[in-house]
Amino acid sequence: MENNIKLIKKDITEKELRPVPGMLMLFICIIGTLAGIALCIAGPAMMDGGMMVLTLIVGVILFLLFLICFGGLKIVNPNEALVLTLFGKYHGTIKKDGFYFVNPFSTGFNPTAQSALEAMKEELEEGSKKGGQKKSGKSNTGKKVSTKTMTLNNAQQKVNDVQGNPVVIGSIVIWRVANPTKAVFNVENYFEYLSIQCDSTIRNTARLYPYDTIDQENDEMTLRGSSLEIAQNMKAELQEKVAEAGIEIIEVRITHLAYSEEIAAAMLKRQQAAATIAAREKIVEGAVGMVRMALDKLEDDDLVVLDDERKAAMVSNLLVVLCGDKEPQPIVNSGSIY
Repeated sequence: MENNIKLIKKDITEKELRPVPGMLMLFICIIGTLAGIALCIAGPAMMDGGMMVLTLIVGVILFLLFLICFGGLKIVNPNEALVLTLFGKYHGTIKKDGFYFVNPFSTGFNPTAQSALEAMKEELEEGSKKGGQKKSGKSNTGKKVSTKTMTLNNAQQKVNDVQGNPVVIGSIVIWRVANPTKAVFNVENYFEYLSIQCDSTIRNTARLYPYDTIDQENDEMTLRGSSLEIAQNMKAELQEKVAEAGIEIIEVRITHLAYSEEIAAAMLKRQQAAATIAAREKIVEGAVGMVRMALDKLEDDDLVVLDDERKAAMVSNLLVVLCGDKEPQPIVNSGSIY
């Protein structure tokens, strides 16, 4: 795995090619090939001696030359780039879609395609050993580098937050290849390189923040309450790591966030306790206000004159009624109030 993400220190400057239009060269190659065939046929039939040999040699040379030129015809689809090497050295990059003619001895370079092909062969071999073929997903096995906007759905992984609590977190990364030359030359496999860097970034970022905080007045960033801000930090860190590979990170989003199974029940009880305490505080605050309002109303309207002992009894009864979990059962006093 380490060999697949090894960075090559030598920096290669991208050179965008302006190749010859392919249709023009296709027409020339067809005419040249037919001319070579015609000379090979017409030489022995119409000439003799040295002229026949010369005509035959010229015909064979034309035929082979333009046959080789057919290998220089390249098709580049939309949102694709073709990185070319010539005898082991970087030749240039075609970034515009179309039909072009390049040096016929230049070849497309994309090590990711070879890795994908080897992975497909391994899956087929494993499937054949089990008695059937194992179907493989769609892989990029061509020599062209896709510059489309792609999505990397990072697998859920268990990490520890800043408080040491085990947390299960997953993310999705939207990215594209911005510099095809760096993508194929600076790393051996930019797909695996991005995936590993994404895992590392999520782990490093999750360790810096708590999952949640009990104190509601605390403005500290948490994984649950500040997911958008933390995702932006992940994007900035990940972009810095993959810039050398010619990859542009468009967006990072946290798709899954939960406590790990071993502490999920305990944390749920803690959240329930915190919610119960907060609810009780609101109930007590409201009950005290209602009791004060009731006493002030009785005194202002001179309905009942209560001494301190009776006020304390009334406050106690009202708080029991207002703060109790169950509906109170009224008791009707048919005698004296005292």
